[in-house]
Amino acid sequence: MIRQPRMRELRPSIEQPPPMRVPRRLFGSPLMLLIGFILLILMGGLVLALPVSSHSGEYTSLDTSFFTAVSALTVTGHTVVSTGTYWSGFGQALIFTLMLVGGLGFMVVSTFLLLLIGHRSTLQERMLTQGLMQDTVGVEQFQGLRRIGRRVVILVFSLYALGTSAIFWQVRGHPELDLSMGEALWNSMFLSVSSFNNAGLNILPELPDGSSLARFADSPLLLMGTAALMILGGLGWTVLVDIYRNRRFVRLSLDTKLVVVTSLSLWALGAAVLLIAEWGNPETLGQLGWFDKGVGALFESVSGRTAGFSTMDFGQVQDVTKVTYSGLMFIGGAAGSVAGGIKVVTFAIIVAAVVSSLRQRAQAEAFGREIPQPQLYRALAVAVLGLGFIAVAVPVLTITDPDVPFLNLVFDTVSALGTTGASTGVTPGLSLAGKCMFMIAMFVGRLGPVTLALTLAPREEASVYRFARERVKIG
Repeated sequence: MIRQPRMRELRPSIEQPPPMRVPRRLFGSPLMLLIGFILLILMGGLVLALPVSSHSGEYTSLDTSFFTAVSALTVTGHTVVSTGTYWSGFGQALIFTLMLVGGLGFMVVSTFLLLLIGHRSTLQERMLTQGLMQDTVGVEQFQGLRRIGRRVVILVFSLYALGTSAIFWQVRGHPELDLSMGEALWNSMFLSVSSFNNAGLNILPELPDGSSLARFADSPLLLMGTAALMILGGLGWTVLVDIYRNRRFVRLSLDTKLVVVTSLSLWALGAAVLLIAEWGNPETLGQLGWFDKGVGALFESVSGRTAGFSTMDFGQVQDVTKVTYSGLMFIGGAAGSVAGGIKVVTFAIIVAAVVSSLRQRAQAEAFGREIPQPQLYRALAVAVLGLGFIAVAVPVLTITDPDVPFLNLVFDTVSALGTTGASTGVTPGLSLAGKCMFMIAMFVGRLGPVTLALTLAPREEASVYRFARERVKIG
């Protein structure tokens, strides 16, 4: 039998090249959030520079307006002018709006905006943001972020209203303040939002030689009320929900256990150091009674780590207090909260790894659970990047502002990076280069090293091989 080839077999074969790999879109969700953050800063800075924003009706220098816009949007609280006296009602309202947006969480607000304009994330963008949401917000799916965002808005505004009501009666009845009903309500709402958002901004009349809340150093109800708001805002949404649902410590998730135990330990450490170091200091706690000293130390321990409100001048505290609170501000609050810093769980994971290593464990362990190795690497990366930024920023500031004491520069730089806002009083006297460095620190501190890296870097490829192991000498 002779088989004749068919016509299609005689035709030339055409090889189809593999489809070209399309790079991710320039305006994907993470990068779009970063661009939106920058646009809000630009808009806020330009509007604050207009005469309508200042109390005097004159133009404001761009360095002051942009510094204030960055500080408000990143809920830091660093100021170069008095928020209550320099800015007009319109300017204060704009600062309030920026602080509100920054406190709710720029990623949550931007997600709502993307939904409103009909934006739909691609699969590639979801894969890119999945790791970020899992480690920072506490959800693994994009739909989970939307659902949490809707609940957060209702919860936050309810707490804003409760805080405003509690603060109003303290402000309205204060013997040293002569405020009308409308002024007292506006000041109370501003302080309530600023407290819950851990922003540290305040428009209440300040003492001539005092700090933001020095007038209320002997008002324990107002201090404890604002401290409660700061605690709720600094714990994070997922932690609050987990505590509400389970109530018993043994039933809480590992993340919640780490946040609660570490936060309580840091609050106790901050209060103890402040009481011991400042008990007899007439410039800080020395002139208060023993009860007011205890309340003030607890308030400063809560506020000094995340918010930046203060009843004393940190420029007059002892060096040990400055060093201790620099470390507390570097740690910051919980992940998914309005607070900054490297986050409490990041610090807790590193401590757990050290303890596990001393106990000769092969993995990092805490509360009977093993911590995944990739999360340990990420915690170390965040901490090292934060320390590296400080190691670069502080020497630069010693060159741009050589007259400022070194320890004060370290304190305020860590405060800016941790978006805390506590200050030794050196911020208004910084040079233009120094103010720019602080704005960069606040911007980086708010977005976070991991967020910035996931926003700007391409999607990670899965590793298909591993290198051979080889031991090195340690110690």
